[in-house]
Amino acid sequence: MSSPLFGTICLVGIGLINSSIARAARLHGLAARIVTLDASEQACETALRLGIVDAAGSDPAALLAEADLIMVGTPVGAMAAVGQAIGPHLKAGAIVSDVGSVKMAVVRDLLPHLPDTVHFVPGHPIAGTEHSGPEAGFAELFQGRWCILTPLPGTDPGAIDKVTQLWTAMGSMIEIMEPLHHDKVLAITSHLPHLIAYTIVGTASDLEGDMQQEVIKFSASGFRDFTRIAASDPIMWRDIFLNNKEAVLEIIQRFTEDLTALQRAIRWGEAETLETHFRETRAIRRAIIDAKQA
Repeated sequence: MSSPLFGTICLVGIGLINSSIARAARLHGLAARIVTLDASEQACETALRLGIVDAAGSDPAALLAEADLIMVGTPVGAMAAVGQAIGPHLKAGAIVSDVGSVKMAVVRDLLPHLPDTVHFVPGHPIAGTEHSGPEAGFAELFQGRWCILTPLPGTDPGAIDKVTQLWTAMGSMIEIMEPLHHDKVLAITSHLPHLIAYTIVGTASDLEGDMQQEVIKFSASGFRDFTRIAASDPIMWRDIFLNNKEAVLEIIQRFTEDLTALQRAIRWGEAETLETHFRETRAIRRAIIDAKQA
């Protein structure tokens, strides 16, 4: 029987993504030991009760001493504090990675606190649900999904390879990107859709009582999909928008211009313009289905 990929994996934060990593790593035998470092006593107790980790607590010294891989799964806004907490306790040769939806901010806030003796391989699994917490995870979350790694120039190739092996063993496909390019791509594929969803659901919540109840009662699939997206973790998304503001604001400006053009077409009854636009955008949906990312 082959030895595990890692001796000990320490999951910093045990929310949806890291609890799914714990389950998948356990299922596929990727670590001899899995521990979690989390400030929430309740989250630690839940993870232990579920049996997805071997140890849990809030003491970095106790949980990081033997960790070969540290996977940071906290909100992006907490990265500097996490770096300060874990940096002094990392053993030489350990690999530090993360699952944040923004990469430039992670590099900016986490890297300065890491010792030169460890390897830093930022990452972002393009997977998730609207649920959060250790009970929300499941081992199959990453099956057939992309995981983007954004290592900096000069990163040890062996460390990148081990993180790649972890994600592929859990079912993911790997893409390597520069952090800035990642943030621009995700601004349109993930961040803008969430902002629109929060806005649309917020508009519905501002309607008068009777109208609001009818919107809820007669929700069509489109509105239901928006409410699912808008149910995502508010702290996580607050931090994503604040830490990817340049890319998000640029995409919002382009979206606003496109929306204004459609508004004008509707106002002036430009049927051909609307039909042409809708036909062109259908191709994107077909491409997503063909890529098995629907």
